[in-house]
Amino acid sequence: MSKPPRDRAVSSSNTYFVTISAYQQQSLFQRAVVAELFIRTFLAYRDQQKFLIHEFVVMPNHAHLLLTPGPAVPLERAIQFIKGGFSFRAGKELEMRKEIWQRGYVDHRIRDINDYRSHREYIWSNPVKARLCEKADGFPYSSASGVFRLDHVPQGLKPLGGRSPNGTTEVVPSQPAF
Repeated sequence: MSKPPRDRAVSSSNTYFVTISAYQQQSLFQRAVVAELFIRTFLAYRDQQKFLIHEFVVMPNHAHLLLTPGPAVPLERAIQFIKGGFSFRAGKELEMRKEIWQRGYVDHRIRDINDYRSHREYIWSNPVKARLCEKADGFPYSSASGVFRLDHVPQGLKPLGGRSPNGTTEVVPSQPAF
């Protein structure tokens, strides 16, 4: 039996934790103008409903995102929008002519609400651990800053084991579809 295509794989979630890295780990996003353009780029694709952005952090040489691809957009295409769209805009608006991205990306399919929370915490704490800020909400290139409009926690993520520590079932609020 053959493996189903990635975007049609059976799972409780089509939400992913994704890491993309700058070419040869260069500190590409250390300059505010570059980091801000990158954020504007992926938020513009989110506004076009290519995917949902739940959380993110843009570090000096890589970025982490919690995202849910749109109904007709496989994960690979969502990443192509993000990386290719930024490369195009960086060339046009910042006159960057060098290689920007490391090939490929790393992804992890979010399994349940606990997995989601764990990855959200990782995203929020990443700049603190790297000593780029003292508190997560003090880093300007992160969803933890509270200044960006984000999409709700994905619908359908279930608690591990189906019960919270006090014995009640946790309900994830529903949200409108794309």
